Amino acid sequence: MKKQFLCSFSILLLLALCLNNLQAQHKNAKFRKPAAKREQTPAFNPATDPPFYGGNQAWADSVFNSLTPEERIAQLVMIPVYSNRDQAHIDSVSNLIKTYKVGGVIFFQGGPVRQAKMTNRFQSENKVPLMVSIDGEWGLSMRLDSTVRFPYQMSMGGIQDEKLLYEMGAEIARQCKRMGINVNFAPTVDINNNANNPVIGFRSFGEDKYNVARKSIAYMKGMQDQHVLASAKHFPGHGDTNVDSHYGLPVIHFSRIRLDSTELYPFRELIKNGLGSVMVAHMNIPVLDNTPNLASTLSKSIVTDLLKEELGFRGLVFTDALNMQGVAKFYPPGVVDVKALLAGNDVMLNTMDVKTTIAEVKNAIANKEITQEEIDARCRKVLTAKQWMGLDKWQPIETAHLIEDLNNPHAQYLNRQLTEQSLTLLRNKKNILPIQTLDTLKVAALAIGTTQETDFQRGLSRYTQVDTFFLSPNSTLAELQQMKEKLQNYNLVIAGVHKLQLKAGSSNFGITAEMNLFLKDLIRSKPTIVSVFGNVYSLAKFEGVEKADAVLTAYQENDVAQDLASQLIFGGIGARGKLPVTVSNAFRIGDGLTTQGGLRLAYTMPEAVGLKTQDLAGIDSLVAEAIREQATPGAQVLVAKNGKVIYYKAFGHHTYDNEMPVQKTDLYDLASVTKISTSLAAFMKLKGEGRFDVDRTLGSYLPMMQGSNKESLKYRDILTHQARLKSWIPFWKETVKKNGKFKWATFKTDSSARFPIKVAQNLYIHRKYADKIYKEIAKSPLNEKPGYVYSDLSFILAPKVIENITGKEFESYLKENIYKPIGATSLTFNPYKYYPQSKIVPTEYEPHFRKQLLHGTVHDEGAAMLGGVSGHAGLFGNANDLAKLMQLYLNDGTYANRTYIAGNTVSQFSKCQFCDEGNYRALGFDRPSKPGSENSNAAKSAPAESFGHSGFTGTYTWIDPINDIVYIFLSNRVNPTRENPKLSRLNTRTKVLQVVYDAMDKAINKEKTCFDKIK
Repeated sequence: MKKQFLCSFSILLLLALCLNNLQAQHKNAKFRKPAAKREQTPAFNPATDPPFYGGNQAWADSVFNSLTPEERIAQLVMIPVYSNRDQAHIDSVSNLIKTYKVGGVIFFQGGPVRQAKMTNRFQSENKVPLMVSIDGEWGLSMRLDSTVRFPYQMSMGGIQDEKLLYEMGAEIARQCKRMGINVNFAPTVDINNNANNPVIGFRSFGEDKYNVARKSIAYMKGMQDQHVLASAKHFPGHGDTNVDSHYGLPVIHFSRIRLDSTELYPFRELIKNGLGSVMVAHMNIPVLDNTPNLASTLSKSIVTDLLKEELGFRGLVFTDALNMQGVAKFYPPGVVDVKALLAGNDVMLNTMDVKTTIAEVKNAIANKEITQEEIDARCRKVLTAKQWMGLDKWQPIETAHLIEDLNNPHAQYLNRQLTEQSLTLLRNKKNILPIQTLDTLKVAALAIGTTQETDFQRGLSRYTQVDTFFLSPNSTLAELQQMKEKLQNYNLVIAGVHKLQLKAGSSNFGITAEMNLFLKDLIRSKPTIVSVFGNVYSLAKFEGVEKADAVLTAYQENDVAQDLASQLIFGGIGARGKLPVTVSNAFRIGDGLTTQGGLRLAYTMPEAVGLKTQDLAGIDSLVAEAIREQATPGAQVLVAKNGKVIYYKAFGHHTYDNEMPVQKTDLYDLASVTKISTSLAAFMKLKGEGRFDVDRTLGSYLPMMQGSNKESLKYRDILTHQARLKSWIPFWKETVKKNGKFKWATFKTDSSARFPIKVAQNLYIHRKYADKIYKEIAKSPLNEKPGYVYSDLSFILAPKVIENITGKEFESYLKENIYKPIGATSLTFNPYKYYPQSKIVPTEYEPHFRKQLLHGTVHDEGAAMLGGVSGHAGLFGNANDLAKLMQLYLNDGTYANRTYIAGNTVSQFSKCQFCDEGNYRALGFDRPSKPGSENSNAAKSAPAESFGHSGFTGTYTWIDPINDIVYIFLSNRVNPTRENPKLSRLNTRTKVLQVVYDAMDKAINKEKTCFDKIK
């Protein structure tokens, strides 16, 4: 009982003490400042606070304690530097750094290596590592040459996948770090709701505040996750101005409600997501500070009260450049810097007089306009940020491979992805895009605004034959009329608008009244596709452009944008972008039609199919070795995977005199690749139509073979080269007399009615000599032993078989039914009829028969005697067009949503027919003779199901349906003589394809390693 009493008494006593304590606290609270007003540092929140808070600040504290008061002021100074100026400029900057110990530099125009060397020098001369900054809104290329130029923010405003913007931010940060740059003054978070804005415009993500905020956050996080500080600009919002603050002071007459609801929204959202720094604009905003001619940069109401206190921003606050006329016209250097500091800015950007600035700040401290403690706090903030940036462990920039590192394949592919996703299709009448049918079109590619061939035109020409035209921006009415007449015979015009001025202004982006009139009339008169390369607001200046059959905007003019726009038109890629601004009543924010890609070949990088560009570098080395060893003077190499061309290059020269470099559009003599590209193509097409059967005989299809020993040969045996046909017949030898001269009724040096058929330069054959060749084949003996013997003879007869079945001339049948419809327009016999010599790669200097350099006429003697048209040799073409045909084969007879070879015929023809009997060939196609072998007719890793063919002149194509690969290798290894086996000895053609398989293995192994780590 006693114990219970004592326990109860103790509890009562404790309660009384607590009550007294609470009363005392309440009484004392009357004499304290409210909690909200007390000076205290809030707890670090990693989700919302600037990233440089919350870490170990030992280095920052140590450095701070070593600085004099003047040096602490200097930490808040950032001076401008140019790497494209002379040594005097470099030395003057160096002197400023050594004398005043400034806190940082901002680099402007120049080059990467020059800037890196300057950075190394300046960092080594300063007591505390410099904070190095740059304006890189679209990457380093905004200031530095020889670097990747990412899209403008306006174009990225239309991208739907914001993960791409995060990755761009991360890649820009990686490039900044490689350059020793710590701050990138990006993103621009201004909401551009004024089409006439002369300074922001294309630099903004658009006019929708939510979209601007989302895109900006992704960009910011990408950079800051790599420890490069982002900077949202231009606070409190420069999007709706009509004065460029570089040249004057814009006055903003918005209400506070408008500013809160619109301009400030993205800043609030970024601050909530951990924004590291803000750049304050030079604008006069009476609703926030009505001091006349006072820029927001110099306003305490805006910088301290609004940004720091009301919005709660704790990161670094940078001024915009203090040499801009928005502030510089009102205050001299030094004075303007102090005013910026008094307003609450942490760092004074582009201080033009460091000595005066430090002196003026010291005067301000002495006059009690600002305290040393306030300077110290900002200095500590700068040093803390420097520690987070890694400047406590600064290392000199390694300049070796700097340009390569900055232009790395990942960055280039990311740039392509961003550009592709931004392309915006605004009109597509009757779904004209992607263009479906090619063979009924006569296409004119018109470049408006330039007289030079454009990347857009070159890109279009990869898909089909296009004729190019040019219209200069200052064309006269007479010239416009002439152009109209030239275009009269075309049933489709693809017009690219080029060289537009980037900034808004009174010049209508450089669009003249004449240009407007012409385009308006063109759209009215015939099917027209318009692609505008430049500021999207320029669309509003083209009268009636919305009536075009298709309107595509690419936001900017560069090679990548033009390349991808051309692919979109023909269905290599699809359209996905949305308009981020309202341009006119016809083109409004959010507009953007979608189309499907994959219709035709796309042109991209290995990264698009999960491979690495560097892993295909071995192709370059192998071809370089072949050229160096004089195995061939040049080559074209193309690799497509998953319907995407991931490697396409031209190497070397036409001949060893090194005068004519090989171009990707040049035509090569395909030699025996002709067999699978002409005869076999026709046979398969006819088989799919039920008009050809491989189990029928040669005699049933070709009456001239009836009664011969070849009448009963089955095509299944013929196409697998086991029909006992002789390998070849040297027909030309029958035309030569013992003295080496041609027999009278065979060849003449001039053409005539009896000798109309060109065999080579100044050499024409008798009009009926082909009949003699066919008769010679008919009477030739069969091989005594059965089995595989590769033969040309049946393929020489193939055109006659196909003509008998179709009733059409062989070459016309192929061009009309296959080549032209798929856009393979360079595939042709006798290219000298259609192309200049400069576009055709010569083959051999042939001494025994034609006794000349063969240039534009077929290398094979038999094909030449047939007038250059045969089913075994004679076809010419470039790698790109041959790839279209091979892709059709890979697709089992279809291309661009159209079936050319029906009934799974290609799959049937490409299967091994007599493998059990030791014959590894398919019907017409070659297959791996020894799968897995290092020195075989196929790459070591090519699966047994793969197929293709090679050609005597040094050509090769291979199709892998298992891995979805098309491979083309074209060369003229017979130049200057066929007695050159080096290309085969080096095994270059199959080794090149093996590089692709090795790259695939690397990618698979890397993926497996990553998966194992995750497990």
